Amino acid sequence: MTPRHSISEAKRIVVKIGSALLVDPDRGTVHRNWLETLADDIARMRSQGQEVIIVSSGAIALGRRYLGLTDGRLRLESQQASAATGMIRLAHAYQEVLAHHDITVAQVLLTMDDSENRRRYINARNTLGELLKLSTVPLINENDTVATDEIRFGDNDRLAARVAAMISADLVVLLSDIDGLYSRDPRTNSDASLVTEVRGGIPPEIEAMAGKTMSRDGSGGMATKLEAAKVAMGAGVHMIIADGTADHPLDRLKNGASCTWFLPEANPRAARKQWIAGSLKPAGAVVLDDGALSALKSGKSLLPAGVVKVDGEFERGDAVIVKNSAGDEIARGLIAYSAADARLIMGYKTSEIEALLGYRGRDELIHRDDLVLT
Repeated sequence: MTPRHSISEAKRIVVKIGSALLVDPDRGTVHRNWLETLADDIARMRSQGQEVIIVSSGAIALGRRYLGLTDGRLRLESQQASAATGMIRLAHAYQEVLAHHDITVAQVLLTMDDSENRRRYINARNTLGELLKLSTVPLINENDTVATDEIRFGDNDRLAARVAAMISADLVVLLSDIDGLYSRDPRTNSDASLVTEVRGGIPPEIEAMAGKTMSRDGSGGMATKLEAAKVAMGAGVHMIIADGTADHPLDRLKNGASCTWFLPEANPRAARKQWIAGSLKPAGAVVLDDGALSALKSGKSLLPAGVVKVDGEFERGDAVIVKNSAGDEIARGLIAYSAADARLIMGYKTSEIEALLGYRGRDELIHRDDLVLT
């Protein structure tokens, strides 16, 4: 990102759409004209080499009207039924507007557990990465139909930040009905001023500005956006809170519309490497030959052919220590195979993995993005 904090400089962007922007609260229908302008913006960004992931609210707001659940806040079971009814309509609306630009949409439903369980985390990360390689636009929402209170994100602001951390995005854009964080609630305080930039973290005085506001169908207000900022900044991801009510909301940001920027100290790659190196408890170890050691030091991934020994019992996605032939730790990483499968393929070429295991896994035992030299 440049000192000007330009959205144009971000390669991979997660855009979160709030319910208030997408759904008419009285009729329970999609704001189709607005959504078409958002699709125009996304198409332009993709033509400029940017990758876009959408995290969209609105399924419950859409579905509840079709089910006749129009009054008050809903019980969990009613929220789940509304989400099941509304999500199919929401996905269809995105598919239609992006199809005009020959863009394919892929629906992905996540729960909190998918971002915390190591194996499910790596599965979700790999799936999203593959979808982006295939030039699709992932459309993400919480899997409300199966998630319980204990395993829910509870709002799509934090979900967007978790997704951004998961896929090492450069930027999260939270489009809402307010153009950023204010010193006080601007609806009740005429002297409230916009905070244009927050650097490094979220101190108590910034948290105190959030208040407790909620939209009619949304599950969070400014407080949840600051929680999202903590997650994003901790992962080295920039974040914006911006007003998305006008047409072409992303183009407006590119052209200098007012917003609040949250600027982390590290970039996503550095933050992820730090997390792998210091925040995860290793479940086992792999020992390398000298050739594989040289490859790692030159920035390459670890392939099965370079492994001479596997220690411990671990599962796919667990953190492991990488050792040289003398038994010294030289790296840590997230391994793409279980200990049992790693023992079967160690010393073999990647072209032989399928014959050895009976399925086609990843070429790398540990991908370089999941590896940090220690």
